[in-house]
Amino acid sequence: MTAGQSKTPLTVVCRSRLPFQSKVSLPMNAKPVAAAPLSTAAIWSILSGVGLAMFLGALDQTIIAAALPTMARELGDFDNISWVASIYLLAATAVTPLYGKVSDIHGRRITMLFAIVTFVIGSMACALAPTMLFLIAARALQGLGGGGLLSLAQTIIADIVAPKERGKYQIYFASVYLSASLIGPMLGGLLTEHLHWSFIFWINLPIGLAAFLMTRDKLRLLPRHDRPHQLDILGAVLIVLATVTLMVGLNEGGVHRPWISPEILGMFGVSAVLWVLFLWRIRRAVEPLIPIDMLANPIMASATMSACFSMGTYIALTIFMPVYFEEARGMSAANSGLALIPFMAGTVVGATMAGQSMGRITHYKRLPVVGLCVATMCSLVLAFYSEQLSLINLESLVTIISIGLGTVLPTTTVAIQNAVKAHQLGTATGTMNFFRQLGSALFVAVFGAILLNTGHGSAAAAASEKGSFVAMFLAAAIGFGLSFLFIVLMEEKPLRSSAKHAAEAILVD
Repeated sequence: MTAGQSKTPLTVVCRSRLPFQSKVSLPMNAKPVAAAPLSTAAIWSILSGVGLAMFLGALDQTIIAAALPTMARELGDFDNISWVASIYLLAATAVTPLYGKVSDIHGRRITMLFAIVTFVIGSMACALAPTMLFLIAARALQGLGGGGLLSLAQTIIADIVAPKERGKYQIYFASVYLSASLIGPMLGGLLTEHLHWSFIFWINLPIGLAAFLMTRDKLRLLPRHDRPHQLDILGAVLIVLATVTLMVGLNEGGVHRPWISPEILGMFGVSAVLWVLFLWRIRRAVEPLIPIDMLANPIMASATMSACFSMGTYIALTIFMPVYFEEARGMSAANSGLALIPFMAGTVVGATMAGQSMGRITHYKRLPVVGLCVATMCSLVLAFYSEQLSLINLESLVTIISIGLGTVLPTTTVAIQNAVKAHQLGTATGTMNFFRQLGSALFVAVFGAILLNTGHGSAAAAASEKGSFVAMFLAAAIGFGLSFLFIVLMEEKPLRSSAKHAAEAILVD
C-alpha cells in the first residue's frame, strides 16, 4: 500500500436527497473489500421470515375461492363477484416492477416491510367491507401489498446466495407456494362454513404480524448494493395504466361483453397506445423503470419469455382443469380438487430436480429443455386421446407435465439473476415476475374464451363439448412449446461458484 492511501474498508453511506433518490459514497482512495458471505444459519434465518411473507401473499390468491358465493349472497351483488378475485391479480401485477426498482433504491428491508403493512391494512379493510364495491376496492389495496411479497422474496435470496447455490434454496420457496395453494381452498371453505367469510381476511393479521416481526430485524443482515437511483415516475404511471387497461379488457372480454365490442376493443387500443408511450419513455428517461440494456440482455429476454409462457399455461390449467374433471369426468367439486393435487405437487418435484442439478452440472438448462419437450408432447396426447385414457393414466400424464414445468422456474430465475449486475437484481427479478403474472392473465383469458365462448357464456355447456377440451389442451401444448423454444434460445452463462465469488463480483459491476 502506497503512502497516503486509506486503510479504511469499504463502507456505504446512503443520504436521502429526494423521496425516490439515494446516494452511495466511498471513502477517498478506499480499496473495495467484499463483505463476508453469510453463514448457512443466517441465510435460513432470513429465509424463514421472507418465506412467511411469501406464504401470506400466495395464500390469499386461493383462500378466497370457496368464499365467493357466500360473499355475493351476504353483500347482495353477484354481478361483480368475479372482480373480488381478479382485482387482486390486477393490482399485484401492475406494481410488481415498481417494488423491484424501489428495493434497488431504498433497500429490500424497508420495501418488504411496506409491502407487508399494506397487505395487512388491505386485509382489515376487506374483513370490514359493508358493500361489494368497498370489498373490491379493499382487495385492490391488498393486491398493492401482495404484489411485492413474491418478487422481493426472490430478490432477497439473490442477495445472499451465490447463483450456483441458489437453485436449492428456490425449492424452499416453491414448497411454500405449493403449500399455500393446497391449503388455501380447504381453509377458506372451513372458515366460511363454520365461522364467517371475513375470517379468511382476519387470519392474515396474525400471519402478517409474525412475518413483519420476523423480517424486521433479520433483513438488517442483508448486504446493501445501493447505487444513485431515481425512480421514473412517468414510466411507472404509464406501465401501471397500460397493465390495468389490458387486464380490465381481458377480464371483461368474452364474459360481460363480446370480445369485438367497442368497449373491449377500445380498452385494448388504449392499452396499446400506453405501451407504445412506455417504450418511448424508457428510451428517453435518464434512468428508466426497466433499463434498455436489461431488456436487450439476451439471457434476460429468453428466460423471461420462457417463464412467461410456462407459468401462464400452468396457472390457466390450474384454474380450468377442475372444469374438465367435473364436466368430462363426472367428478364432484371435492374430488376434482383432489385430482388436481398431483398437477400442483409435480412442480415441486421438478423444481427440486432442477435446483439440485444446477449446482452440480455445467449444462444446467438441459433438464428444463427435456422437461418442456415432454410436457408439450403429453399435452398433445391429452388433446387427442384424453377420452380414451383411464383416470390413472390421465393423472400420470398430468403429473409428468407439471414435473417438466417445475424444472423451468428455478432455472430461469437463477439464470436471470446471474446475468445482471448486483444492483439490478431487484429490477430484474421484478421485471421477470411482472411478465410471468401478465402471461398468467393472458392464458387465463385465452383458456376462458375457449371454454366460455364455445358454450355461449356457460362453462358447463362449453365443457360438455369435446372440441372445447381439445382446444384447451392444444393451447397448453402451444404454451409449453413456446416456452421450450425460448429456453433453447437462452444462453448458458456459467454460474458463479461460491458466495465469495458472487460477493466479489458485486464490486466490479
